[in-house]
Amino acid sequence: MLQDTATIRCYQKLTDAFTEMWNRGYRFEEIRLYLEGYVTALRHNSVLEPYKINRLEEEATRFLYDRSNFEMPAFQPEVERY
Repeated sequence: MLQDTATIRCYQKLTDAFTEMWNRGYRFEEIRLYLEGYVTALRHNSVLEPYKINRLEEEATRFLYDRSNFEMPAFQPEVERY
């Protein structure tokens, strides 16, 4: 579980970007490459401590490989009730 506010912000940005990329037509391999680039940039710029970056990468990878995060919800027609 992520507890540091900076790490949580990075996680939220990543997962939002994942779903946006998925909706634009990118698929898992391309999104995974995006994750690798993002994490590499964090490491290179020393934005977060290394152990926090590792934890962020683990959580983001878990989000990425959970297919339920990318399924479109089934819309049900609204029924008027009298």
